[in-house]
Amino acid sequence: MLFRHRAGQLELLLVHPGGPFFKKKDLGAWSIPKGEAGAGEDLLTRAKIEFEEELGIPVSGDNFIALGWIRQKGGKIVYAWALEGDLPISFLVNSNLFELEWPPRSGRRQTFPEVDKAEFFPEAIAREKIKAAQIPLIDRLCEIIR
Repeated sequence: MLFRHRAGQLELLLVHPGGPFFKKKDLGAWSIPKGEAGAGEDLLTRAKIEFEEELGIPVSGDNFIALGWIRQKGGKIVYAWALEGDLPISFLVNSNLFELEWPPRSGRRQTFPEVDKAEFFPEAIAREKIKAAQIPLIDRLCEIIR
């Protein structure tokens, strides 16, 4: 979870999932950049790789803040770290892609970005935008940095 301070307030970087299922969803649909780790894989290393795959820009730094883990609605366990940083003003999402039969049962396969946009939000707005199960990650970050 990339975060920064602007105009005296905490801002968090969230990503919006790409594809047709989330096209018109906003509140409660955003997430931290994340993905799946393989058995025995270093979780922080995987988190850095997922950040780059979903945003198209590497994350660098050595002051990662461990935020622990949460369990999402579908049962997926997400381990998270935070890092203070920023993105270039000209930043554009350049996410990896996935393929899906769309429209359903049409036999047509279409390609969609895994993430279609990323944006820094003030903490209060981020709490409305992020998946409910990930709110404790914001709480933990706030406890640590305040």
